[in-house]
Amino acid sequence: MSEAQFYTLPDGRRIAFRLTRGRGPALVFLPGYMSDLAGSKATALFDAAVAAGRTCLLLDYSGCGESEGDFAEGSLTRWRDEVCALVGSLGLSPVVLVGSSMGGWLMLLVALELGARVRGLVGIAAAPDFTDWGYDADQKARLAAGNAVFEDNPYGPEPTPTHPLFWQDGERLRLLGGEIALDCPVRLLHGQADADVPFAISLKLAECLRSADVQVTLIKDGDHRLSRPQDIALLLRTALGLTETAPCP
Repeated sequence: MSEAQFYTLPDGRRIAFRLTRGRGPALVFLPGYMSDLAGSKATALFDAAVAAGRTCLLLDYSGCGESEGDFAEGSLTRWRDEVCALVGSLGLSPVVLVGSSMGGWLMLLVALELGARVRGLVGIAAAPDFTDWGYDADQKARLAAGNAVFEDNPYGPEPTPTHPLFWQDGERLRLLGGEIALDCPVRLLHGQADADVPFAISLKLAECLRSADVQVTLIKDGDHRLSRPQDIALLLRTALGLTETAPCP
């Protein structure tokens, strides 16, 4: 994969990204919480786009991966604005957004900002509103009081932090309480053995989306990461297929 380039925001933050240019809508991959552009799904999508002659953008949010910044200052609003700024700066339009876990929530927020430039959405274990359903009452009280919460991390040795700024911003940006005003085609992939994000969240999201072209694919033995070879193959078929078939909104 190509070396990372950097986009400098007006405040001086440098956002790492990788871009390959080709034909058709640009695939834009949005990683999950504390993930980055070097993950297996992001890398597989980029490599498949190169092979197919498609445009694809990978990026690290500020405070993540190779991008500058403090993770404790990260929020959905901050990362949404970074994605939109980078897409605009690179002149990518139309786009198909591919969001994994928290990236699936961010995908929706970015799509609401970009409007008609978005040709389609692909959610991988999408986790909108997890600041609500993902924490118990005690954790919410601690976050509301301005204290960070640390949880066991099944994917690494260090605990997973949630900082008050991220949680408070997420609570303000919850989407599953009403209609989500997006009309583009949407494909939602979710493992029924997902121990982190219940697959019922994707079903609820499908109900809330205004679009009539929404499909949910449940993988009976799929876990949260959906990173097995057969899961990756499904993702690539879904994402690349949407660039071929989805009409511009």
